[in-house]
Amino acid sequence: MRRKIVAGNWKMNKNVIDAQQLMFQLLQYKKNNPASCEVWIAPPALYLLMAKDLYENNEIGIFAQDMSAHESGAYTGEISADMLESIEATGAIIGHSERRQYHGETDAHCNQKVKLALDKGLTPIYCNGETLEQRKAGQHLEVVKNQTEVALFTLSAEEIKKVVIAYEPIWAIGTGETATPAQAQEIHAHIRSLIAAKYGQEVADEISILYGGSVKPDNAKEIFSQPDIDGGLIGGAALKIDDFAKIIEGFNA
Repeated sequence: MRRKIVAGNWKMNKNVIDAQQLMFQLLQYKKNNPASCEVWIAPPALYLLMAKDLYENNEIGIFAQDMSAHESGAYTGEISADMLESIEATGAIIGHSERRQYHGETDAHCNQKVKLALDKGLTPIYCNGETLEQRKAGQHLEVVKNQTEVALFTLSAEEIKKVVIAYEPIWAIGTGETATPAQAQEIHAHIRSLIAAKYGQEVADEISILYGGSVKPDNAKEIFSQPDIDGGLIGGAALKIDDFAKIIEGFNA
């Protein structure tokens, strides 16, 4: 049975006091409200160890927002898989649209990072998705196909089963456009069919695919009810405990 997951990507937000408060609020919520899904967070790197200390019983998964493709060396500002492993982090987000847009990250880079994360026992959340221009040109299925194949299809069947995929329709984030649950489901089913064609349906059915396109408290239930959507990679709504809690409850409805 596929894992159901709600993951919060905090991006570059929260000072240390506010971060600690939000982590504590989430812990209290989780303890008092049994969820029908796993709950993960990806705070800024500065706060990863604080999160790990607070969630010492692994109630909540701890993810880095990025991870280097290099094992170690003179790469100023980077975080290695070994560093994440040493604090017993759960994993790392790889290939987020903002890393692609602002840092030139490619699918080939993502492939290196995914393989390294798996080698170190970390869970990669691999992100893909098309731009507004690609969607309007009708290229969305081909774009996501290429991203998935380049980044993931060098993995073995056992390796790819350990990857979580997050589909981000970049065209529906901050553009005024809105992705419907049906549009999200179309791409999720497409991704799963690509995996099934390469590795078999049994493998494809084990992989969790999250939706990363502006999930909010008022649309979470409908989005999560789609057959191939196994949860969400949440941005802004993850920064407010009430909103994040309501999204988690989308699985309990």
